[in-house]
Amino acid sequence: MNLIEEFNDYRSRMNEKIMSADNKVIKRFFNLDTNAYAEGTVDIKTKEMIGLACSMVLRCDDCIKYHLGKSFEAGLKKEEVFEVFSIATLIGGSIVIPHLRRAVEYWEELEKQHKNV
Repeated sequence: MNLIEEFNDYRSRMNEKIMSADNKVIKRFFNLDTNAYAEGTVDIKTKEMIGLACSMVLRCDDCIKYHLGKSFEAGLKKEEVFEVFSIATLIGGSIVIPHLRRAVEYWEELEKQHKNV
């Protein structure tokens, strides 16, 4: 199983367990997240770039992977992603660099997976 499949499988499996607890607050929070990234006045591509930059500054590898996947689906190009990386690194500072490395690795996997489809 590759990096992308591992992440997506784990995320799906655990989200199912979380949702099966039927906790109203958690369900509402998940719904709020879903609605925040939906098409609106700001397009999805831009929202994903914002989410990616914020995730990098907050140093959340799971969030970074999620937003990289969504950014890829939204049609971001490598050059655009690297501009987001540059802004996040500028804002977050050198502590972002380890997350930047993992983000680049994940993006390369997304590109490789797309070429093999």
